[in-house]
Amino acid sequence: MAIVTLGEQKAHMHVDFTDDDAAIEAQIDAAQSHLEQLLGYEIEEEFETVPSDLTEAVKQLAATWYENREATSVDVPGELPMGMWDIVRERRNYTF
Repeated sequence: MAIVTLGEQKAHMHVDFTDDDAAIEAQIDAAQSHLEQLLGYEIEEEFETVPSDLTEAVKQLAATWYENREATSVDVPGELPMGMWDIVRERRNYTF
């Protein structure tokens, strides 16, 4: 189950139309899955109440993917939104 709802994500991105709802939901799911892979655990299994930094990370990643749908776009700022690695480093269950 996604830790960010479609309504929360659309509010975060200031999207007020329904044409892209299915795509946005898919990006939420993909962003959460990617974050969980980086963290080394499933968020909802790890926390009784999901920390706000993790929901913010999912929102930022899903928004970045929504705004930069083309892998060859020149405007893509980097592999992850600013601050995502900070959240991952603080929350992950493994070290290098």
